[in-house]
Amino acid sequence: MNNMIAIFRKQLKDTLKNKTVFLQFVMFPILTLIMNHAIKIDGMPKNFFVNLFAAMYIGMAPLTSMAAIIAEEKEKNTLRVLLMSNVKPQEYLLGIGSYVWFACMLGAMVICTAGGYKLQGSIIFMSIMAIGILASSLIGAAIGTWSQTQMMATSVTVPVMMIFSFMPMLSLFNTTIAKIGKFTYLEQISRMLSQVNSFQLDVEGICIIVVNMLLAAVLFTIAYRRCGLA
Repeated sequence: MNNMIAIFRKQLKDTLKNKTVFLQFVMFPILTLIMNHAIKIDGMPKNFFVNLFAAMYIGMAPLTSMAAIIAEEKEKNTLRVLLMSNVKPQEYLLGIGSYVWFACMLGAMVICTAGGYKLQGSIIFMSIMAIGILASSLIGAAIGTWSQTQMMATSVTVPVMMIFSFMPMLSLFNTTIAKIGKFTYLEQISRMLSQVNSFQLDVEGICIIVVNMLLAAVLFTIAYRRCGLA
């Protein structure tokens, strides 16, 4: 626990210096506040930009941050130093993962506030966001572990991020994409976010999210066994 807390604090200080990672945490919450209050169109669904940017935030921020942090520390050999200082791999991953999850949840709170939900709606919204952020973090951890350099991680992260993040938006305008997108966790998360005020558990949607998370965990396990963190 002490090692995890130390890694958490270390990453907090590093993020303030790393503008690229810091931008991932604040960009979409700020955009949500601006767009949700500045743009009003007749017939536009309530909290349209809140739901849209919340899904994109889940698909981008935790995924790219996890991959970038792990790959950067592997490239600069700071991760090797940590592992040689009696920090176990699982302690490092839990420390980084908890930091990314916590930072993203702060951004999710800003997005939730922009939506103006009541107490019950806010709890449901934040719970959905927490699950989505966890799923994206697993995918980011797999990419970061697989990559030897930050450039390699970026080259893999960008197309994966684009596919997941824009799938919910494109599904609104194309039925074919919607049929394919329903099998991705982010599409299901997006659908749940749009029904926060009248939320009902969807067994199919939950199963799809669970399967996606299991696949991400399997990919991470394979990446860890082949590449490790050293």
